[in-house]
Amino acid sequence: MTSVTQTSPANLTIGPLTLDVPVVLAPMAGITNTAFRRLCREYGAGLYVSEMITSRALVERTPESMRLINHHESEKTRSIQLYGVDPKTVAEAVTLLVAEDRADHIDLNFGCPVPKVTRKGGGAALPWKLGLFRQIVEGAVTAAGDVPVTVKMRKGIDSDHLTYLEAGKAAEGAGVAAIALHARTAAEYYSGQADWSAIATLKKTVTSVPVLGNGDIWSAEDALRMVAETGCDGVVVGRGCLGRPWLFGDLAAAFRGGEFGAAAARIQPNLGQVADAFRRHAVLLTEFFESEERACRDIRKHVAWYFKGYPVGGDLRASLASVVSLAQLDDLLGTLDGDQDYPGEGAEGPRGRAGSPKKTSLPEHWLDSQELVSAERANLTEGEGDTSGG
Repeated sequence: MTSVTQTSPANLTIGPLTLDVPVVLAPMAGITNTAFRRLCREYGAGLYVSEMITSRALVERTPESMRLINHHESEKTRSIQLYGVDPKTVAEAVTLLVAEDRADHIDLNFGCPVPKVTRKGGGAALPWKLGLFRQIVEGAVTAAGDVPVTVKMRKGIDSDHLTYLEAGKAAEGAGVAAIALHARTAAEYYSGQADWSAIATLKKTVTSVPVLGNGDIWSAEDALRMVAETGCDGVVVGRGCLGRPWLFGDLAAAFRGGEFGAAAARIQPNLGQVADAFRRHAVLLTEFFESEERACRDIRKHVAWYFKGYPVGGDLRASLASVVSLAQLDDLLGTLDGDQDYPGEGAEGPRGRAGSPKKTSLPEHWLDSQELVSAERANLTEGEGDTSGG
């Protein structure tokens, strides 16, 4: 494969924030908690965003939402993603974060394709109602003051209901500090191939703030190629880092200057190094949950991602996926041959569930008009259910 040379500036400015490398960890429900953010930060650089926090749950100060907005003292740039469908509630949530000095950056979720979110008119469904979208973004920017607000969105609901260009211009006009685009529609979920040409189109449309690209970044070379092909100002990495926190080391090295091909990955951990990272993740989860039992339950879902491509037998994988204590985890990891080399292509490429294209769940008659009708406005409160963390 042809190598790619990075030619754009290595840093990224988002309002008053300057990132050493133009890399953002995408919010992922049940994944990007403090533990995972800390682990990724140990390998690389960039901006590491929290799990999605529901605005109403935060305003009501539910215990789970208040726990999710906490950051470790090592997290110098505290980044929180909010979800909401009611302008007043979103603004109140932003006000809380700013007044209590809990965030240095706030991202607004307009990209979630999950049915329990879109059927309430939230996530990727919301930009279709352009006036409502504009009200939410303007209210959040005003409430945030000097704290930069960004938006993350998708191309639209489906190929017949694209929203990203109108929403991008509206967000730019509202004063956001950057716009990130996952180059798929909600109907595509995570299937198929991301349409990077849409990122290029948005970059040409939005000219006064950075445009970030998201979708199908499985390696540092993919990130450089996205920047080269689309002209975007930075990348947002989601599923590509599942079980591979060292990807942020690859990305930092690549953006800081270097030319390399797909076969010359910067970090190629042997099995022992993967096991060490997996255990470190479990320890950080124990700190986050303040419960070893809960941490072990949570780390189970990461087993397949960490050991993808490595010679780890099915029985051992099953045991790791049912671990109940750190002591048991140590015993199991101790049976691995840590000197096994990086398996190459087997450990590369897509990870996480892609799903398949499907009709997006929406409120009744949602697509009849891009204007929010009175009956829909009355249901906004219902759409602010407690879905913090996914």
